[in-house]
Amino acid sequence: MRNTVKITTAVLAAGALTLGLSACGSGKDSASSSAGTGGPLVVAASPVPHAEILDFVKKNLAKKAGLDLEVKEFQDYIVPNTATEDGSVDANYFQNQPYLDDFNKKRGTHIVPVVTVHLEPLGLYSHKVESADALKSGATVAVPNDAVNEARALQLLASKGLITLKDGTGTEATPQDISRNPRKLRFKEVEAGLTPRALDDVDAAVINGNYAISAGLKPAADALVLESAKKNPYGNFLAVEKGNENDPRVKKLAKLLTSPEVAKFIEDKYAGSVVPSFS
Repeated sequence: MRNTVKITTAVLAAGALTLGLSACGSGKDSASSSAGTGGPLVVAASPVPHAEILDFVKKNLAKKAGLDLEVKEFQDYIVPNTATEDGSVDANYFQNQPYLDDFNKKRGTHIVPVVTVHLEPLGLYSHKVESADALKSGATVAVPNDAVNEARALQLLASKGLITLKDGTGTEATPQDISRNPRKLRFKEVEAGLTPRALDDVDAAVINGNYAISAGLKPAADALVLESAKKNPYGNFLAVEKGNENDPRVKKLAKLLTSPEVAKFIEDKYAGSVVPSFS
């Protein structure tokens, strides 16, 4: 039976609150947001793998490139964008294009991608069955509750024939868009960061790659079903507030994040659980 790290709601909430306060409290005039001044480039990132990749750049590549890089870790998918928008941080690295499009539309933010770095394949995991085919009729499957990742989860299940989605269903699919459900699967919508914890309460869970890795899962080995990396629109990228794309520090980081050294680091460290998108 596979093991996972317990992620509690309290821990996530406390981490998001603490980091959110430190990132957002200073506003546009914060010294940490120093675009064009030659100060450190402050980047908000999810702990795994984003912050790990940035830390590799900081320790091994940044100094030679003349880049002063500061990494701030966040446990959620909201504060990194709002902190980038209000200038508390200079950039972020944690998200994909469909998620960003949805976020900008709903929250009125103006975040734009700079360069795509890697893909974290979404996977279906279970503590109760050893294959997707072993899911019984009426099984409960946890899926992320944000619009983009829920649709992505349903598309993953549909690609493996577990469900069928209505024709024309896109990146906003919900369980109501299922046209055929031969196993009568039931869906439990859970905050993305809590899906690993849900494994103890449901028959299976669709988990984002970064949260799977943080929970001690190995997507390439442990997932019952895993997204294909080919022509996948969910690559994760470095992003900034619109207008800051040409910040020299951002350009330096973009170049370093898509270097052969970073590609090798990703391939060696994550063994297929995270895939470079630029090599």
